[in-house]
Amino acid sequence: MEKEIATRLATLGHPQRLAIFRLLVRRHPGRVPAGEIARALGLPASTLSSHLAALLATGLAARERQGTSLLYGVAMEAVRETLDFLFLDCCRGRPEACAPLLLPQLIGEARAMTDRKFNVLFLCTGNSARSIMAEAILRAEAGDRFNAFSAGTRPAGAVHPLALDLLQSLGHDTGSLRSKDLDEFTGERAPQLDFVFTVCDRAANEECPIFPGVPVTAHWGVPDPAAVEGDEITRRAAFRDAYARLQNRIRLFAALPLESLDRLARQREADAIARACDKEERHGEPTTSRA
Repeated sequence: MEKEIATRLATLGHPQRLAIFRLLVRRHPGRVPAGEIARALGLPASTLSSHLAALLATGLAARERQGTSLLYGVAMEAVRETLDFLFLDCCRGRPEACAPLLLPQLIGEARAMTDRKFNVLFLCTGNSARSIMAEAILRAEAGDRFNAFSAGTRPAGAVHPLALDLLQSLGHDTGSLRSKDLDEFTGERAPQLDFVFTVCDRAANEECPIFPGVPVTAHWGVPDPAAVEGDEITRRAAFRDAYARLQNRIRLFAALPLESLDRLARQREADAIARACDKEERHGEPTTSRA
């Protein structure tokens, strides 16, 4: 075992392999195509292939086939095994020294019932369509329990006109919707976030700041309707599809008894929604839609 751990650490000692590993951790429990990893990190295909092979050989990464595609993910069991090995000697006699600084927030008791609403941030790159629609949907579905926000890692500066048209046609209040920078949610005056959901792959692949309060995070990836080309009917259909996918996830989320769940249970539920909806959409259209 000691030799295996040393090999894993040596493998992660390469900056590009470490960057790949961290991206896979951010996308856990999902899987990522090699091409997407290459684009996110700016790596040539041959270089990425070599680094992925090294991570697979040490057991830190896993690979699965989905149709004709090969998808990669972090092998979490090997990660836990490695961390256990590193800290075992210390933790035998002084477990308090090995406890992560964030441990009380990560495995704390179920949150006490208060009048404070849960703060939810939907994050994408441009904050012009998907995250904006998600913000509006959550407000409409469960505004009595949640404060909904959205932001972009590189905001477009304006909400997409087709997103606004769709939301208005469905009766949403769009007066307060605007394209916002992620910086608004990382400063001292930012709301303490309980949940952060990325709704585009590009944003999920980026290294995001550590938010105060260590919110539950999950990736609820939805295809970008703004990237669809064609006539107006085709483009509007793409926005309706994105809306339906987001609404499906948000309705499942809003139905959870979050007040009675601890932090780890909330994380499991958020990940489960991602897996269930992704699986459903691979086999057909979303089942829930107002559009």
